Amino acid sequence: MREIVSLNHKWAFTKEELPDPAQLPRVPYWVNLPHTWNAIDGQDGGGDYHRGACWYVKELALEELPRAQRYYLEFRGANASAAVYVNGRMLARHDGGYSTWRVEVTQALQARNVLAVRVDNSAGEQVYPQMADFTFYGGLYRDVRMICVGDSHFDLMYFGSPGIAVTPEVVGQDADIRVQVHLTDEKPEQKLRFVLLDAQGRRLAESTVDAAHPSWETSIRQPRLWRGRRDPYLYTVQAELLEEGEAIDRVSARFGCRSFRIDPDQGFMLNGERYPLRGVSRHQDRWGIGNALLPEHHREDIDLICEMGANTVRLAHYQHDQAFYDLCDERGLVVWAEIPYISKHLPEGVDNTLQQMRELIVQNYNHPSIVVWGLSNEITMGGENDPGMVENHRRLNDLCHALDKTRPTTLAVLSMCDIHAPYIRIPDTVAYNHYFGWYGGETSMNGPWFDRFHQEFPDIPIGLSEYGCEALNWHSSQPIQGDYTEEYQAYYHEELIRQIAQRPYLWATYVWNMFDFGADNRSEGGENGQNHKGLVTFDRRYKKDAFYAYKAWLSDEPFVHIAGKRYVDRVEAVTRVTVYSNQPEVELLVNGRSLGKQRREDHFFRFEVPNQGVSLLTALAGKCRDESRIRKVETFNESYRLREKGAVLNWFDVEAPEGYFSLQDKVSDIQRNPQGSVVLGQLMKQMVSNLEGKGPAGFEMSPAMMEMMGAFTVLRLTSLMGAAGAKVTREQLLALNAQLNRIPKA
Repeated sequence: MREIVSLNHKWAFTKEELPDPAQLPRVPYWVNLPHTWNAIDGQDGGGDYHRGACWYVKELALEELPRAQRYYLEFRGANASAAVYVNGRMLARHDGGYSTWRVEVTQALQARNVLAVRVDNSAGEQVYPQMADFTFYGGLYRDVRMICVGDSHFDLMYFGSPGIAVTPEVVGQDADIRVQVHLTDEKPEQKLRFVLLDAQGRRLAESTVDAAHPSWETSIRQPRLWRGRRDPYLYTVQAELLEEGEAIDRVSARFGCRSFRIDPDQGFMLNGERYPLRGVSRHQDRWGIGNALLPEHHREDIDLICEMGANTVRLAHYQHDQAFYDLCDERGLVVWAEIPYISKHLPEGVDNTLQQMRELIVQNYNHPSIVVWGLSNEITMGGENDPGMVENHRRLNDLCHALDKTRPTTLAVLSMCDIHAPYIRIPDTVAYNHYFGWYGGETSMNGPWFDRFHQEFPDIPIGLSEYGCEALNWHSSQPIQGDYTEEYQAYYHEELIRQIAQRPYLWATYVWNMFDFGADNRSEGGENGQNHKGLVTFDRRYKKDAFYAYKAWLSDEPFVHIAGKRYVDRVEAVTRVTVYSNQPEVELLVNGRSLGKQRREDHFFRFEVPNQGVSLLTALAGKCRDESRIRKVETFNESYRLREKGAVLNWFDVEAPEGYFSLQDKVSDIQRNPQGSVVLGQLMKQMVSNLEGKGPAGFEMSPAMMEMMGAFTVLRLTSLMGAAGAKVTREQLLALNAQLNRIPKA
């Protein structure tokens, strides 16, 4: 019978080149797995985090392993490329940092062994991802195990698969179950025994067949369906390889009986009923740990997602840990799974996209939570009409359907990509990443954009794969787009919630992101090295107010939450306080005095609160209660205001006289004014000149992109283009603002 031994303990680690992979490093630095060498430098925003090759070396005595005829090393995740050596002999190489892969080491093992793994997260052109808004952590950041089996066993070398694939199909009131297994070196006299179990371990069906015919078909009369968050019921199939009646190897797979379809008008349908997918995206890292997560981290993440009331999660932008897919099965979260084919098509990386897609599907085929395979994310940053990119999407789409005939494919499309771009028509469904109201435009633009798409393409299911805005511990009673305040983020998501709720045809919507995450190249918001669009902070210690806006909309667990708990000092004599609750009625008390009760259908309650001295706020909603405090101050507390580190010019330093233009006005408004158009043209000419040679090759300015740029304020546009290399100085911006200040808006 197979035995599995953890090899996570005591690896020698070095960033130096190892002259002899049959020897330990000269000065060993010992680590336990999971481990990444970028746990700190990949999150500090210095742009200098270590990307290169590092070595992990472990001594292993054969006597430490169970007796077996075959030995396989299993890597659950080695980012991004890895080469395996046993006693100095290179046995295998794997490209792709997010999937499981194995290498047989039987012939190379001796009484005393040195295992060495060279892991490399260097930049290149062949292994995805290479260009994306997240940190590419390096390391053996998931478990490493030794699988010990006999000569005959369930296949361990088919793209990291579990060796068993279960396909349930709901037919009327029953479910047909097809099971396929893969074997290695089976013998004519061997048998296969299949057993079907319910969630309590009771046997529902059993069959023994010749090993030469490694499949089984059975059925379940009136099965208990997998119903998402409502009832995520799981069955299990066990497969045993028998020799002379004794089991010599065993595998098993959990599965759920469910049917689903994605309708262009009704959205996502689960088991014949409308089941709107409303949820979040997730990255697999956290503060001070990087991507080397432990089981308790995965459990905490899914607990927070479920607390918020989400029923779906987009696991971006790569294959996640099997432990998290298992949790999604158990908790009923519907999953969008994808590969890191992102931002830029690499001609030399085509084979790698196909390999990663094959690994994603064969390793995750049995998870009932997964309903779509994502082909790519924002791949048109380098242009929409690259023939190689379009053809590669066709290949990926065909591969998905060849490997899995039960699930559709989808795309996450860059906001500026023209809706007529050829590659959008390839998958079965499509979704867009839109940030109207943050990177440009107004929040009100989101819903109408989808209405226009749905009207022009009524037969294409459309979803919202990303939306969000950044927030840190900055605060304002008059939040504005781009100020990074918690209050603007809450306002933004309230507006998006209203627009999504009015459009049931949206088959899925995903907040970007559930958690702040590492993005080493970022330097904004006052805390470099992170993307702060999360509803929860990077360390999972603080739920931002927007988290509770979604909890009020999506969750059935009774609660009430007073927003703005970190915004204590307030200048105004009467201040607005927002309360979120999923209860029909909320009452707010100030120092024990009631301001009255409110009933709101949208779950967002507003109270005008007298601000004198120190006030204790108490919100009551049914049996739920929450408290907060505010304090009257005479001058604004500057610790609440973002001063951008390294910023050329902060928004609040811009003079904006009433009735005249300034850097705080939209590009489109200034362009419509003849004088303003001339001044703006001079700025654009200067920025394009500075950008020459720094932009992506073949970059195209689509009409949608030009429209979005027009919705930016001039200051926001110069900040974003400055990050791309089109920098202008503070003096140039102040001089431009002085010119605009002389142009009347009339």
